[in-house]
Amino acid sequence: MNDVIARMRAGLEVLQPERIDIEDQSAQHAGHAGAASGGGHFRLQIVAAGFAGLPVMRRHRLVYDALGPLMKREIHALSIIAKAPEET
Repeated sequence: MNDVIARMRAGLEVLQPERIDIEDQSAQHAGHAGAASGGGHFRLQIVAAGFAGLPVMRRHRLVYDALGPLMKREIHALSIIAKAPEET
């Protein structure tokens, strides 16, 4: 696991997830402007009870807030699938 993924996992712990799956898709975006600046492309699947009853945009905001400073440099693009346990 690379350092950015480890830091993402640590930041997301505030959401008390039941499951976190992170895939680094940066290699698929080589040559993209974001890749030149060092920011990676990631796909996140997260399951947390705290998402229950929340609209998708609110769930994504919680994820972005949890990742905080990583969103400014280490993460250029993030695909998010955020579900409550009963939705899996």
